[in-house]
Amino acid sequence: MTADRFACWLDRLHLSNTEAAKVLGCGINTIARYKKPGAKIPRYIALACAALAHGVPPID
Repeated sequence: MTADRFACWLDRLHLSNTEAAKVLGCGINTIARYKKPGAKIPRYIALACAALAHGVPPID
């Protein structure tokens, strides 16, 4: 997942940085870093984004 695709995911789901941090289980600064060009977004974050985009709820 690229930074551009991550930003598109945020827009598509209408998530703020704070909301994204909460659903992905990371910090707000991490979300901001993922939005920067050339960001290294871990595969597990990309998979979590895909699951959330398809309506799969987080496992508690």
